[in-house]
Amino acid sequence: MTTLFISDLHLDAERPAITELFGAFMHRQARQAEALYILGDLFEAWVGDDDPSETGAYVADRIREVVDAGVPVYFIRGNRDFLVGDAFARRAGMRILPDPAVVVLYDRPVLLMHGDLLCSDDTAYQAFRAQTRDPDWQQQFLAQPLAARLAFAAQARAASQARQQGMIQSDRAQFETVTDVTATTVEATLARYGIDTLIHGHTHRPAVHALQVGGRECRRIVLGDWYEQGSVLRADPDGYQLQALA
Repeated sequence: MTTLFISDLHLDAERPAITELFGAFMHRQARQAEALYILGDLFEAWVGDDDPSETGAYVADRIREVVDAGVPVYFIRGNRDFLVGDAFARRAGMRILPDPAVVVLYDRPVLLMHGDLLCSDDTAYQAFRAQTRDPDWQQQFLAQPLAARLAFAAQARAASQARQQGMIQSDRAQFETVTDVTATTVEATLARYGIDTLIHGHTHRPAVHALQVGGRECRRIVLGDWYEQGSVLRADPDGYQLQALA
């Protein structure tokens, strides 16, 4: 048996092939797993559980089928779908975990995160994150009409893309640094929890990194995104393996 980890699928009606790949993955591989963890950005955008999108309904149904087959599914909210709520979780049958979350995997504690909290050098984003995670802000946002929320999400994506393009044109090296994790934040996080394995997504830079924290051998496993292909981390008692899904 294996435990599977995925993140940064960014599922959206404009990318039906990736949504179909997700469906195939859930039908063929996830059903055979011991558990499935989705570490954020399952959707390109999520403006509330009342959004009647076909993509949202399709994804909920595929997750529910896996859960009904006896495989628990766990979800950590990402920076694109931080408004996924209890109503969608109940519909899909999945359990929402806090960010960060500690789980025991084959008798060893593992720290799970979406990963955006580790990018502490991006101060502008961290300020935006703090604002949008505030319960009062979320309550006011969700009280707006669906059309207004969808428009806000579209504007936010456009602004983010424009900001990234501007940073790349101005100083690509600085862009790569700011949009990746901050080493000292990673080390401080591992030290705070006293755990030697961290799994996260968000940066779209799949890799396994070895590092020393307080004299301990640690590893940081980064999941890949699903923009051009699928990406999955397989874990079993013998270790971890990152794989690409065509």
